[in-house]
Amino acid sequence: MKLVSFSYNGITRIGCIADEQIIDLNLAYRSMLESQGVIRAEQIAEAYIPANMVEFLQGGQQSLQLAKQAIEYVRQNEAALKYKAVHPTSDVKLEAPVLNPGKMICVGHNYREHILEMGRGLPPVPVVFAKFSNTIIGPQDDIPFFPISEQLDYEAEFAFVIGKRARNVSQDQALDYVAGYTIVNDVTYRDLQRRTLQWLQGKTVEGTAPMGPWLVTSDELDDPTGLEVVLTVNGEERQRSNTKNLVFTVAYLVEFLSNLMTLEPGDVILTGTPGGVGVARDPQVFLKDGDVVRIEIDRIGALENRVSKVEGGQ
Repeated sequence: MKLVSFSYNGITRIGCIADEQIIDLNLAYRSMLESQGVIRAEQIAEAYIPANMVEFLQGGQQSLQLAKQAIEYVRQNEAALKYKAVHPTSDVKLEAPVLNPGKMICVGHNYREHILEMGRGLPPVPVVFAKFSNTIIGPQDDIPFFPISEQLDYEAEFAFVIGKRARNVSQDQALDYVAGYTIVNDVTYRDLQRRTLQWLQGKTVEGTAPMGPWLVTSDELDDPTGLEVVLTVNGEERQRSNTKNLVFTVAYLVEFLSNLMTLEPGDVILTGTPGGVGVARDPQVFLKDGDVVRIEIDRIGALENRVSKVEGGQ
């Protein structure tokens, strides 16, 4: 299943992509309940399939299975629906699938070729830093380029989202705690990143985490290894690798991070970027106004955003 957050008439809700349409999961489930004569269908639908992605993921497998039943009901009864639960994709705006994660954890130096191009050795443990939800934008948004730096760089990232509370999870059980997978561009202001030992300044400027276009659930993508990752700028290939080249796998990261902290449903983990970032090229090349950055990952899809210069301050 491809889960999305979308805006329609100024309201953001969650849905899934089906037959080139978006099905509003909350309204689909409410419609199914009402067809069964269930009293308080609206309140029950809000409890089990809320219109917010993090809250929906908190419902775990029960909410996911109910959503699948609701989708099937809508497919069979679309003409008779009381509520507008089905939208052509052209009528809505796709947002980042997870808009308000409790945590956004990033892993640095996790592709072998990127580690080598940065002149470092393989790390003995994951290099971990954070981004915040203020950085998140959707697949149809522009990347804002603020006049605080001229070194705006791209980083293609394969990301996963936690589906149930995880604490001290072992690797052999780790993938059971993953709700699904998406794409994130870890946009970075390089000179801000490097003016202190901590990278946070260059990583947390507004709009530096384009995400999407959807969240592919782990029952559909059950093996996160062997996925090709490609980033282009204006059609020119800049990054290419495969998730088989990760130093620390998804399962390892779930184990490692859950031994540091409790991971919660909706937490987003970025697994690192391949070689080919602009700062490591010779000569260096950074993003500029009007550039189109496209990231494609096997079995997920493509995330494409245009860079747009912001006049004045933030």
